[in-house]
Amino acid sequence: EGQWGWGKVWTWRKGDSGETLLPSRTPYTRRDEAGIPGILVGVSVDGKEVWSEGLGYADVENRVLCKPETVMRIASISKCLTMMAVAKLWEEGKLDLDAPVQKYVPEFPEKVYEGEKVTITTRQLVSHLSGIRHYEKDITKVKEEKEKANRALKLTKSHQDKEQKAKEGKGTENTDCVKQKKEHDSETKGQNSKPGRNNKEFEQEEYYLKEKFESVIESLKIFKNDPLFFKPGSQFLYSTYGFTLLSAVVERASGQKFTDYMLKMFRDLDMLSTVLDDNEAMIYNRARCYIYNKKGRLVNAPYVDNSYKWAGGGFLSSVGDLLKFGNALLYSYQAGQFQNKNNQLLPGYLKPSTVAMMWTPVPKTEVSWDRDGKYAMAWAVVEKNQQCGCCRQQRHYASHTGGAVGASSVLLILPEELHPEAGGAWPVAPPRGVVVTIICNMQSVSLNSTALKIAREFDREKRAQSEG
Repeated sequence: EGQWGWGKVWTWRKGDSGETLLPSRTPYTRRDEAGIPGILVGVSVDGKEVWSEGLGYADVENRVLCKPETVMRIASISKCLTMMAVAKLWEEGKLDLDAPVQKYVPEFPEKVYEGEKVTITTRQLVSHLSGIRHYEKDITKVKEEKEKANRALKLTKSHQDKEQKAKEGKGTENTDCVKQKKEHDSETKGQNSKPGRNNKEFEQEEYYLKEKFESVIESLKIFKNDPLFFKPGSQFLYSTYGFTLLSAVVERASGQKFTDYMLKMFRDLDMLSTVLDDNEAMIYNRARCYIYNKKGRLVNAPYVDNSYKWAGGGFLSSVGDLLKFGNALLYSYQAGQFQNKNNQLLPGYLKPSTVAMMWTPVPKTEVSWDRDGKYAMAWAVVEKNQQCGCCRQQRHYASHTGGAVGASSVLLILPEELHPEAGGAWPVAPPRGVVVTIICNMQSVSLNSTALKIAREFDREKRAQSEG
């Protein structure tokens, strides 16, 4: 037996056919207060949903079990949804990615950095290159955290390089490598000892805003007069507020209220369970959210109003809807690579070139949840790469994680590698590949590596079946 990587919550069991590892409903003792209360998992292969399951509790107090239809906060996966709207408006000629944002939102003041007038564009917003702050207002603290993260990354890479050399011929690690490994393991253990713990970002006051904003324009007041942290385009700083400004751009470019435009898009994509995280609305199958208090006890997450960040972290969804969204993107991405016999192949929601642009890594960016990736346009992207023969192969995939008060999430798309020389052997239509999504009602849970492992497992099984 094994366990999920984030705590002793679920045991493993074999699937009905004996091949696929799935989490069992058999709990450990005191599961409700020892790990993640509830989790939703969804997997699709070649556009077909093959696994959709809710595990644990959507509501611990009332003993309401999670089910596939349960909806939870998807946090920053909301950025991917907003990017779909941006891309659609760009394709329709309604939005210029490289125009100053003031063309659409004159309410956002023009900015000056170190005495120089600077321009912020939509393209910079979607890749977090605008210089607009995140929740932390103190630039000194932001720089200190980035330097700390860079040191940890260098330490990890150094350990991996030395470990590889040891495997190739030395057989044993030298003293320095052992020391580095201990230091790295100690730091990792401190970060991942229990879900919902030790995330300094959630100490920021603005995570817990309770004010209800009636419009995205109104929510700009939180940050619009704050100084930029750097010259736009020169550095990367992940910023949910940048997406709040982006929602105002979408609103003006579309001529519709941002939330109305997004809900219409969700209907077009058949995502009928994806809605605003509105506290007042009656939303069926909505899960409650949880955190750990300072004593390590499971408690209800504090009340928050996410109306100030619809675009960057304000939507609720189900795993079924997120699979539909991922497949709509995968279909659009691959549609141009298939022969359209007798015009039977419908167009994608976006053009293939548009998705390719969205999934092209942008220089100067970085990704906190995947050291192999770079940030693109509201997506983290890992490119196909293999440096040496018979060594590690890096597959191309796109992902985004999310962290909100009382919730964590991930959406990962692993496209099938299509080979033009296959010719007539190709299937008749896209999408081809694996889409994985995981959502849970506990904050500060790392899910990306688990999603990637699940995607690779299903991809291997798919290839084994096709070869057999």
